[in-house]
Amino acid sequence: MICSTNMPRFGDKQNSAFFEEYVQRLLAERDNSGLTDMIGGIEALMISVEQGNSVEYIAELALMTPYEYLVTLNSDQHLTHVLRIDMNSPDILLREVKNSAHNDIFRSLNDLYPAGARRPHSRYLGEILLTSDRHNVVALQQEREFRFFSVGQLAELDLPLNVSVSKPSPYTQNVVGYMERPADGIRVYQHGECVILSSAQAANDRAKEMQERLGIKDLILPIDHLATRVYSQNREAAILEYLALSSYYYWGSYDISDQNSSTNVTKNIRFEPESKTPAKVFTANNHPYCVNHLDKLPSPTETFVRNYGPRLHHIAVNVKDGSSFGKENIDIVVQAVASQGKGFLLDTVGSREEGLKQIFSSASSFSSLIIEYVQRFGDFQGFFTKDNVASLTYAAGQDTPSLSN
Repeated sequence: MICSTNMPRFGDKQNSAFFEEYVQRLLAERDNSGLTDMIGGIEALMISVEQGNSVEYIAELALMTPYEYLVTLNSDQHLTHVLRIDMNSPDILLREVKNSAHNDIFRSLNDLYPAGARRPHSRYLGEILLTSDRHNVVALQQEREFRFFSVGQLAELDLPLNVSVSKPSPYTQNVVGYMERPADGIRVYQHGECVILSSAQAANDRAKEMQERLGIKDLILPIDHLATRVYSQNREAAILEYLALSSYYYWGSYDISDQNSSTNVTKNIRFEPESKTPAKVFTANNHPYCVNHLDKLPSPTETFVRNYGPRLHHIAVNVKDGSSFGKENIDIVVQAVASQGKGFLLDTVGSREEGLKQIFSSASSFSSLIIEYVQRFGDFQGFFTKDNVASLTYAAGQDTPSLSN
């Protein structure tokens, strides 16, 4: 049996006594119930965009990441494009609504927030996790009071019927799905009619040709981590909830006092590389916005959440370690992508001496998601340095629209 409770802890963030007690109890009970053994890594990420935006977003992702267009699942209400690297990395299911007037629970979540409401169909929905026994996993989770959409509700939401999907989290507003496939089997989504959309294929091909021309195709590696922003009071609950739903463990938390926030990391217990099952990061203010006026503290994380709602903030993509002509690979990638019109929020931060370099792109005009590039040097195993993450958090805060807009 896998043991999730004896992993080394990193970071300097002080958690509550409640969290420290329940994280151990929760992981031990999860292991003993068999859930840890039955739940694997991340099979797919689900993202939705506005009507007419998916092809352009495919082009953006094909340029900035290793993802390639595979096929479109054509259903009554959506075009769902499957983007894939290979079977060792998660897919992206990119949903485009066919009718902008379409209304469902995901649009309702966007409508609650001023910036989210501007793109009512654009949001990250959540992850689909691999499981060896989907129905048993769902039954066990329901015993733990987690709620799932019924098959009828999945049909109404126009989601794959071979995936069991949880109701949106009250802490992150993301869903978690479970699906099965044989260890050597290909991923199949029971959803709509499979078609090759010529416009999507052409957009993908142009972007991949540009990657080749710019000399960056082999430098950009799969996803490293997924970073969700939540309200300060929900930090610990969001972590505990994801640990209960997944086979991840609590890696640790760092206090970023300069930006009045903390960065909290969970990783898959099977020690698989992040390229196969990305780490899940949760970022939250140290103090709620309602008291910030007393101490005049910065609040970039909570400002984002108040504008967009709790949701995924960025997808971090690894860059191959190395350099050419006196430039680190991450700087080569950034310069090449910027030459195609993509903006970045700051210069790369970090160094070989510190162990890694990082940078945030500007938010996508299609999904509102930021792409982060990360280059680790040598055997550096962490996700950031405190100086790096402070600079990144500040830059992202400057890019968040004000509440008055």
